[in-house]
Amino acid sequence: MFNILVVEDDKNTRRLMEAVLKNSGYSVYTAENGLDAFNLTDSQQIDLIILDVMMPHMDGYTFLKEFRLTDDATPILMVSAKSLPEDIKKGFKLGTDDYMVKPFDEEEMLLRIKALLRRSKITTEHLLEIGDVILDYDSYSVKRGSEEAVQLPQKEFLLLYKLLSYPGKIFTRLQLMDEFWGMDSESGDSTVTVHINRLRKRFEDYNEFKIETVRGLGYRAVKTI
Repeated sequence: MFNILVVEDDKNTRRLMEAVLKNSGYSVYTAENGLDAFNLTDSQQIDLIILDVMMPHMDGYTFLKEFRLTDDATPILMVSAKSLPEDIKKGFKLGTDDYMVKPFDEEEMLLRIKALLRRSKITTEHLLEIGDVILDYDSYSVKRGSEEAVQLPQKEFLLLYKLLSYPGKIFTRLQLMDEFWGMDSESGDSTVTVHINRLRKRFEDYNEFKIETVRGLGYRAVKTI
């Protein structure tokens, strides 16, 4: 059972979130502000934090900044009435993993939580399984069934791992270029295309997944099993 911490000063919203989460099988802890949340994370194993922004004593932004300074990678979903682009950008810059605007849809919140927990598990274990295929982040290798593991060049592995971690999600060339080469790189976005083509050729006989080009947008990985 996953432990989720709800940090929310509004009593009604806090109780609603707690009820929705418990009905979905989660164990729930609650805090009314960032200070109380810090105390709970020190004494309890927390798998995910749902964080409000506007709270007394310590607001969500301050909590987020201080929490990430401890090198704690626990996934955080900010849920706030602050809906301006600059508010959302600030949340991501400080280290939130996702952001929802109030009033929120309960089903959407649960789907986002499920996705964040799945990604967190992948990150923690450093292994990604697609059918009989296992990607090992620590060795940059790909292994299928009883076949010998294949070690990939770093950039190729990171691209493949990223795409397969979010099956069906479209990533633009610019996004991938920024993440793996950096905005200051002298390479053009055609570098991404070259690496994608290498991956396609290398894994062309794998029936577990494929990498698709989405014309005018970018690339996505699709599970085919």
